[in-house]
Amino acid sequence: MRTIKGPALFLAQFADDNPPFNSLDSIAKWASGLGYKGVQIPSWDSRLFDLERAASDQGYCEEIKALLAHHGLELTELSTHLQGQLVAVHPAYDEMFDGFAPREVHNNPQARQAWAVRQMMLAAKASKNLGLTAHVTFSGALLWPYIYPWPQRPQGLVEAGFEELAKRWMPILDAFDAAGVDVCYEIHPGEDLHDGATFERFLSAVNNHPRANILYDPSHFVLQQLDYLAFIDRYHERIKMFHVKDAEFNPSAQQGVYGGYQSWVERAGRFRSLGDGQVNFSQIFSKLSQYDFDGWAVVEWECCMKHPEAGAAEGAKFVEQHIIPVTDKAFDDFADADVDEQTNQQILGLS
Repeated sequence: MRTIKGPALFLAQFADDNPPFNSLDSIAKWASGLGYKGVQIPSWDSRLFDLERAASDQGYCEEIKALLAHHGLELTELSTHLQGQLVAVHPAYDEMFDGFAPREVHNNPQARQAWAVRQMMLAAKASKNLGLTAHVTFSGALLWPYIYPWPQRPQGLVEAGFEELAKRWMPILDAFDAAGVDVCYEIHPGEDLHDGATFERFLSAVNNHPRANILYDPSHFVLQQLDYLAFIDRYHERIKMFHVKDAEFNPSAQQGVYGGYQSWVERAGRFRSLGDGQVNFSQIFSKLSQYDFDGWAVVEWECCMKHPEAGAAEGAKFVEQHIIPVTDKAFDDFADADVDEQTNQQILGLS
């Protein structure tokens, strides 16, 4: 077994135009002061990172790592959540998702998708240049409008959707394979990869590609009422990344999983700061340690109530308390009897 690394912090929810959140240097200093040992960087945020430069300039990558090291931090992974989302967009969401891309590709779904694919290819090169082994993204979604089958889905619609999704992702997966980096899809509502069944469909469609893997975030499974502990048992070989995020689900006579179009505060299922929700993190850290997960425990702060800076400060301590320093010896080694094969035969009555 190997000890999980951390605590680390995903910077996407904290990046801002105001200091200390408006540059990588100042936000790294802030995160380090809270006790974090690593940061996960959103590759789309130019205030913190230049993806195109990182893909072609090894010197720039060394500067990024040196800057973080100056504050006692490591770079855990890059994120392309926004760009990955745009690899596959159903036309119903075109207008809303245009905001994830530069203005020159707005109102042009084909150009927007081409931009997104290029971004993913840059992310593969940048990850390699930075010495990373895993990368987080979203799968995008062609089928999400048909998640609840009314009217009934036409025969073959789901198969056709996953066939197209795989066609779009295969060249990207191959590029990450060439870079030696795992693509870790965050299994998330709104994506075609939103639970175990859909991940398995996708995995089959990409011929069990070795780089098609999972970012495990239990909060999204609580909101779907999925068994998030059994998920680790079933998919641990593909879990290469871990977001530590809490959630709660409190159904009522008025609403359940779908939420009744309520605001986050009013929803039955809502994200909470670490320790304020219902996720059993003691069991999660135990299971991940049992299955030899040696990646980073990355806090992704999202909460409908608590201030983000309070959540970040509490999150570092929370993760540190849950990481299990794994043992290199059996607890009952003191009772070990030094015997040989002949003795074992005698104990079994075979000699």
